[in-house]
Amino acid sequence: MLRRIPPHRAVLSISIGLLNLFPVPLLDGGHLLFYAVEAVRGRPLSERAQEMGFRIGLALVLMLMVFATYNDILHLAAS
Repeated sequence: MLRRIPPHRAVLSISIGLLNLFPVPLLDGGHLLFYAVEAVRGRPLSERAQEMGFRIGLALVLMLMVFATYNDILHLAAS
């Protein structure tokens, strides 16, 4: 079964899975970070703190997408 999966699909899937675990509040790793902070503090973060975390996470993810797109356009234009 595993031999039938093309290698690029496996690498893409693993890469997306690892990216999803980064401690950016918008991603799953960010939720794990919030749970860890809650465990250390003994109480959850305030709604305001979580909202700010999600906004910062969204900004980081959007900036990464813009950077990747810009980089791809530059590489296409150079070739």
